[in-house]
Amino acid sequence: MKKTKLQWHPAFGAALRITLQDELQYLEMQEEYLLIKKPLQMDILVIKKLKNVPIRKTIGRIFRKHNIIEYKSPGDSLSINDFYKVYGYACIYQSNTNRIKEVDPQELTLTFVCSRYPRNLLQHLKSVRGIRTEYQGDGIYYLKGDPIPMQLLIAPKLTGRENYWLQSMRTDLQAGKEIQQLMREYEKHRKSKDYAAVMDLITRANWEQMEVEKKMCDALKELFAEELKEADSNGRTEGIQQGKREMILAFLKAGAENKIIKEASGLSEEQIEEIRREIK
Repeated sequence: MKKTKLQWHPAFGAALRITLQDELQYLEMQEEYLLIKKPLQMDILVIKKLKNVPIRKTIGRIFRKHNIIEYKSPGDSLSINDFYKVYGYACIYQSNTNRIKEVDPQELTLTFVCSRYPRNLLQHLKSVRGIRTEYQGDGIYYLKGDPIPMQLLIAPKLTGRENYWLQSMRTDLQAGKEIQQLMREYEKHRKSKDYAAVMDLITRANWEQMEVEKKMCDALKELFAEELKEADSNGRTEGIQQGKREMILAFLKAGAENKIIKEASGLSEEQIEEIRREIK
């Protein structure tokens, strides 16, 4: 008989049915059951190239060699099912290799990123799996009690100092100072494709607020220009100064900063600050 690779799994299924035949009417058994309808796909995999080089950013201090990241958009919540799905990713990622421990289980971490505190999930992890939550500050929580190091990041709570663009991926940016700062930060990096991609997403997610900011700036610039033109045409220095004061007051009430006032009025920083002090 020609030697071929034996197909053990179908026979095992048959043997299992034989073994359970007396109770089979109470069971449903499906062989080669498809877990999902599309290929497994992790959101982000970050591989640390050098073991002894620490990651200084707060969100990366937990990182080991293989780091799996699950991201939930602002409108989505992080559920119990999401946790087990991502935990399953880690197990499959570790085991789907050519060599035993090619991916060392002790070099795996999980990071969950969401916009709202997942209270139900964390209560489940505590009561069912004995996993406790330790707050590290600035929107970062470590999930302790599992062999795989895990962390939870609440994106809007991350510090703007080193996580500015992650923290800005929201749908509730405010017209005024917040969006103006965003514009200034983007201006520094506008030639970068990554910055452009993030800015495009943030703009689309905050379209109404962006429109309010644009209309406010355009309207104030137009109003400011008209007032100065009228005062200038009458040849009244006092009128020009009064117009400047009134318009800068309007800018300040709208939350505009010196850069916008400067562009709209043509005044210098010193002149703007002088009028600002007079208004105060």
